[in-house]
Amino acid sequence: MTAAPAMTAAPPMTAAPAMTAAPAPVPAPRLVVVGQGYVGLPIAMRAVQVGFSVLGLDVDARRVSCLNTGRSYIEDVSDDKLAAALASGRYRTSVSYDDAAGFDAAIITVPTPLKDGKPDLSFIEAAARGIAPHVTRGALVVLESTTYPGTTEELLVPLLEVGSGLVAGEDFDVGYSPERIDPGNAVWTLVNTPKLVSGINESSLIAVDALYSRLVDKTVPVCAPKEAELAKLLENTFRHVNIALVNEIAVFANELGVDVWEAIDAAATKPFGYMRFTPGPGVGGHCLPVDPVYLSWQIRRHLHREFRFVALANDINDHMPDYVVKRVSRALTRRHRSLRGSRILLLGIAYKANTGDMRGSPAIRVVQLLQEQGAEVEVVDSHVEPHRCPPEVKLVTLSADGLRHADVVVVLADHEDVDYALVERVADCVIDTRHRLTGAQVEYL
Repeated sequence: MTAAPAMTAAPPMTAAPAMTAAPAPVPAPRLVVVGQGYVGLPIAMRAVQVGFSVLGLDVDARRVSCLNTGRSYIEDVSDDKLAAALASGRYRTSVSYDDAAGFDAAIITVPTPLKDGKPDLSFIEAAARGIAPHVTRGALVVLESTTYPGTTEELLVPLLEVGSGLVAGEDFDVGYSPERIDPGNAVWTLVNTPKLVSGINESSLIAVDALYSRLVDKTVPVCAPKEAELAKLLENTFRHVNIALVNEIAVFANELGVDVWEAIDAAATKPFGYMRFTPGPGVGGHCLPVDPVYLSWQIRRHLHREFRFVALANDINDHMPDYVVKRVSRALTRRHRSLRGSRILLLGIAYKANTGDMRGSPAIRVVQLLQEQGAEVEVVDSHVEPHRCPPEVKLVTLSADGLRHADVVVVLADHEDVDYALVERVADCVIDTRHRLTGAQVEYL
């Protein structure tokens, strides 16, 4: 028998590596967007998409209720996009500034209308006072609302400092980044439109640029808020003046028997030194009827001079609804009728195609002028929120019967969802301010 092999000692036991705790997840940056309209809501949706935790504040309880139930009232934000934001758990809405406590950044996108022909900054003031108590060290506040040069530094900053007890530029950052939202524009969106950014000092500019670099493809730093505020007014004053030019040309061309639309198409073939603008029933939206007035008001207040280009453009564009009604009356006269008792069907009450935005819409003035002269007016517009329409606006659905019974059909906003083939087939007399239709019964502006 051979001896059994000797037993060898087992290797010593080594201690199991200590378990290390998983790093705590980094909380999403907290962004407050004040105003959930045509500017604020798209910003909120984009911020959720790139990882922010967003509170959308709005004073309109009905809008907040719509958003909380996943119903969007903005064409650029679909119900599906809104539902995805809500489902992420990183988007909520409120009417209370108390819910803004602890924010990292706040963007103010409130209206800046005119009141008695002068800038009304009450919405900015209210937003600043609401946000100020929740401003903490290291926070950022950005104004996007269109306004005159000096507003950010002379109005917004003092309100934030008083309400927070902190010093802007030292304890927290403040900047201005003018909105460039074009409702209904599928080509140039919030994301791919270059974004002007500015700050009250270097650290604020860095903070503003860092915020928007996450939201848009390209930022364009501007040296200070006043220059950024003026840049926005310059953009829209340029458009306002050129639209007024082509509107006045359209009036004269009609009286001279010249097809202004053919002339515009011909001029637009020039590849340099010309930019295409087209006539219409007036200007609308928040920008064009308002922004140039902010600039001319500031010039008058500080320099005691008149901005004559703006005054002239205002006069021309403000009277285009009168010209539209004059053309309607002229068309009726040729048919041995008057405005009184006539049935007028308007296509579009919004200020532009494919949006429900009625702010400053010239179509509302057209309705008022027609009614003042005794016409019965109905409006087709599926984009607008009915509860936001003025009481004199009677909304109806487009139908063959409605077209047959109308003495004149007027195209004011050429929405894509209108059955224009039906209009061309049935309507007997059309005033087309947008050059959308064809036919012997169609007159252009």
